[in-house]
Amino acid sequence: MSIIYFLIACSVLLALVFLTAFFWAQRTGQNEDLYTPSVRILLDDTDDADPEK
Repeated sequence: MSIIYFLIACSVLLALVFLTAFFWAQRTGQNEDLYTPSVRILLDDTDDADPEK
């Protein structure tokens, strides 16, 4: 029975870690630009890796 208490404590701790990471990502603006990733493939690259072109 004591293993259930240990597993519950571990799951609550893991949930708090993920919740903290989510709030940190929201606070630092990780999800602000939702438009650019969807059209990034359509944009031209400005720096060419092949200098012979």
